[in-house]
Amino acid sequence: MFGYIVVNQPELRIREWELYHSYYCGLCRVLKEKYGRVGQATLSYDMTFLLLLLSGLYEPETVCGESRCLVHPGKKHVYRCNELTEYVADMNMLLTEYKCMDDWKDDRKHLRLLLARILGSRTEESRQKYFGKLEQISAAMEELSRAEEQGVTDLDEMAGRFGRVMAQVVAVRKDEWEESLLRFGFYLGKFIYLLDAYEDIEEDLKRGRYNPLKGRYEDPDFEQDCQDILTMMMSACCREFEQLPILDNVEILRNILYSGVWSRYEATRQARKKSAEAGG
Repeated sequence: MFGYIVVNQPELRIREWELYHSYYCGLCRVLKEKYGRVGQATLSYDMTFLLLLLSGLYEPETVCGESRCLVHPGKKHVYRCNELTEYVADMNMLLTEYKCMDDWKDDRKHLRLLLARILGSRTEESRQKYFGKLEQISAAMEELSRAEEQGVTDLDEMAGRFGRVMAQVVAVRKDEWEESLLRFGFYLGKFIYLLDAYEDIEEDLKRGRYNPLKGRYEDPDFEQDCQDILTMMMSACCREFEQLPILDNVEILRNILYSGVWSRYEATRQARKKSAEAGG
């Protein structure tokens, strides 16, 4: 369930894009330093968003530098790191491990199982560090997996289980902002889960895999209903966001929440529309 929380780059100013990319590069740098190349390979824009959000809220002292990397060896690029970068890197690794195990359960992809084991061998320290948080994440993931095996199709129930996962990921500290971040993460997680189901519905039906939207797909109002549900989830998420006292990076964060998160939805909807028109 990665790749949904992205920027709408054409709508960003050059300065904003460079700032956004510097946090992305900082996260990449920490993943490599702490987990090696395999950690670097788990880098995602979704977690860059989380880093921007938490950095904007807590305003930690941030180190800014320049370096080259394998992806961009010919030119130095700016990176930014702070105390929250390591937390986000740890969560990125742990969520990728869960995703790999989910792929293994769904499709028996042996490479994903192998990657999950490699990631697991490198996250023992993080597991100890965030033991209480991971207990809640693991419980929610196990409940979600059992419900999927049972074929539960209650959208609010299923999305809510993943919402609880993301709530724990987003709420980094037990402080005055914890409740707001828990609610924000909860609605963001529900949005991600439902958008993932919307995007995968045809492939899941073809392969006989679980999808909570399976019983609704033939409904003539399927597209409108999905759009309404996703809009409701993201509206609730944005409402929580606007209550947070964030000044730094706020325009980039709004770009992502009000525009970027809809990129994959619009691409899927348009592709589905063209396919239906061609078939007709």
